[in-house]
Amino acid sequence: MAVEAILDGHIRWADGDAAARLHFPRMFEYFEDGEAKLLHSVGYSMQAEGRDVDFPRVHVECSFKSVLRLYAPFRMHITIGRLGRSSIRYEYRVYADKEMTELACEGSMTVVAVRNGRAVQLPEDLRACLSEGEMTEQKESL
Repeated sequence: MAVEAILDGHIRWADGDAAARLHFPRMFEYFEDGEAKLLHSVGYSMQAEGRDVDFPRVHVECSFKSVLRLYAPFRMHITIGRLGRSSIRYEYRVYADKEMTELACEGSMTVVAVRNGRAVQLPEDLRACLSEGEMTEQKESL
C-alpha cells in the first residue's frame, strides 16, 4: 500500500484575498499541513527536539485548475512522489469536494535532509516509515 494521507479543510479568512478567494501563496502553507499530516500518519515526529537534521523546502509548485472561495471546503490527497537519497518529493491533489471529483489544484514540494548546511542521507527511521507503506488511513480536519 502506498504511503498517503487525506486532509480535510476549508479556506480560512486569513488566507483569502480581496476578491474572497484563496490568495495563491497560501496553498503552500496548506501543503505543509499535508506534509505534517502524512508524517504523523506513519508515526514520524517532526519535533525539533533531539533531531540533528533539518528539512528545508528546495522546490514548490502548484497549478490551479479552479477557484477556491473563502470558507470553501476542500480535501487534499497527499502522496510520496519520490523518495531520494537525501530528498522527499510530496505530491498534492486538492479537490473542491469531499468526493474528490473536482480538482482545484495540484502541486508538489521537495524537501532535503540537511545537517550543518549540507545535504545528508534521509534518517533511516524516516526512510523506513515512508518506504514500508504500512499505515492506516487517517482523516483530520484543519
